[in-house]
Amino acid sequence: MSQIAELTIDGQNYQFPVVEGSEQEKAIDISKLRDQTGYITIDNGYKNTGATKSAITFLDGEKGILHYRGYSIEDLAEKATFLEVAYLLIYGELPTAQQYADFEYEIRTHTLVNEDMRKIFEGFPVNAHPMGVLSSLVSAMSAFYPDSFDSTAPEDTELHIIRLLAKLPTIATWSFKKSQGHPVNYPNNNLDYCSNFLNMMFALPVENYEVDPVVSQALNKLLILHADHEQNCSTSTVRLVGSSQANIYSSISAGISALWGPLHGGANQEVIEMLEAIRADGGDTQKYIDMAKDKSSGFRLFGFGHRVYKNFDPRARIIKKAADDVLTKLGVNDPVLDIARQLEEAALKDEYFVSRKLYPNVDFYSGIIYRALGIPTNMFTVMFAIGRLPGWIAQWKEMRANKEPIGRPRQIYTGATLREFVALENR
Repeated sequence: MSQIAELTIDGQNYQFPVVEGSEQEKAIDISKLRDQTGYITIDNGYKNTGATKSAITFLDGEKGILHYRGYSIEDLAEKATFLEVAYLLIYGELPTAQQYADFEYEIRTHTLVNEDMRKIFEGFPVNAHPMGVLSSLVSAMSAFYPDSFDSTAPEDTELHIIRLLAKLPTIATWSFKKSQGHPVNYPNNNLDYCSNFLNMMFALPVENYEVDPVVSQALNKLLILHADHEQNCSTSTVRLVGSSQANIYSSISAGISALWGPLHGGANQEVIEMLEAIRADGGDTQKYIDMAKDKSSGFRLFGFGHRVYKNFDPRARIIKKAADDVLTKLGVNDPVLDIARQLEEAALKDEYFVSRKLYPNVDFYSGIIYRALGIPTNMFTVMFAIGRLPGWIAQWKEMRANKEPIGRPRQIYTGATLREFVALENR
């Protein structure tokens, strides 16, 4: 027997159905609330509002669980490649060997970016933020592929998906190379997805560059861990923009812009900036740990705890080992990373942090890895975007397949009531 929720307003009872998900999540369906009662709900930030039903990602913050299409993040990070996970998110199942070979081949053959896109890129100043460049160029792809506006043929949609997955890493490396005063590198289609990206980032025309497999594997894990995370700010933005039937490039560009914010994708950048500030102040980690415990200090440690995970972030367990492997393999001698290790050790042992479950999260470790690899701080969110791309695509595709209506939140108006207009000469 299905459950019913009852709401009483001014002595009048109203009933609304209770919806239960496949993991026993429950929601009250209030889609007819305004029609029946004249009322709406207020939920600042939509923290308690389910805007859609989705079969892509399951997240349980209390238990520290993250599943993509029913597969645990632990299994996927340990056993899968990033492109396998991308295929899983976008198409619903892990690919067969032949499906994977075809998928990878299609991506390899679309990594090259139209040279006219380079002309647009050259117009950006050398100090332009890479996220602004990335969002702009992805939006510009709409102009290069105008059939994305009006074609609904499945084969056309699939080609746009392949183009995005193939070209985003290429475009992402341009800002880094320009900031270094180096020529951009063209893709090498003989390399796998992660190795190709690293080659475009760090290869120089004057010497050979060999991709370190430890580094490539760490990057593979990082991208998998960031591939989707339920209805977060950027994902909701992609779905909301897409609900107007905006094309896939415009929708993904909007998601990149949403991710750019420091309260979302910029968290790992804040971790490194915090560590650099501690170093500049003498590197006394205990001083800053004590400040974090003192509410009156106004200081907080970035990269510890999570607004969704009330237990340990399951992604942090996985990426901690990758961080240790990378630092050991590269033999990095960096005082900022030494400070990070001291903070990590203290937080994992200190009763204040342990009792409050303020464990190091995925942003803490990802920032450490990116710094160790030589990726500049302003590129961290770009790395996040490359990882999140399959999730955005999957969510956009699901929203279109479900024929979801255009998103249109309501509001409670708090401005002036009706006023009489006064002519300019009388004001």
